[in-house]
Amino acid sequence: MNPKPYASHGVGDPTAVPAALGLGLLAVGGWLLTTARPWQKPGHPLTLGLGWTASGALLVCGLVLLARCVRTVHRRPVPGADPGADPGADRGADADVPAPTEAGTGTDG
Repeated sequence: MNPKPYASHGVGDPTAVPAALGLGLLAVGGWLLTTARPWQKPGHPLTLGLGWTASGALLVCGLVLLARCVRTVHRRPVPGADPGADPGADRGADADVPAPTEAGTGTDG
């Protein structure tokens, strides 16, 4: 019998909080966009412009956060890397680009 009532499950998913924040930003941006419709009520052009700009910024920020989380979760594993290590620690900028071959270097001979 295990003396501890709960086993250690390790560190949680590091993308959970940014993904939830991205979804929240998308929800707030969409709500703000629907409330700043000029055809629903007449308003000052400056107020409408600020509302649409704020909602657009919230929507873009939410999409960027979600896209980063999806890229982190669906990243291809590096061959020979430790599966328990940080997935982004040893990846270079060109880790997914194959090395040039002898024939493809453009040198003679």
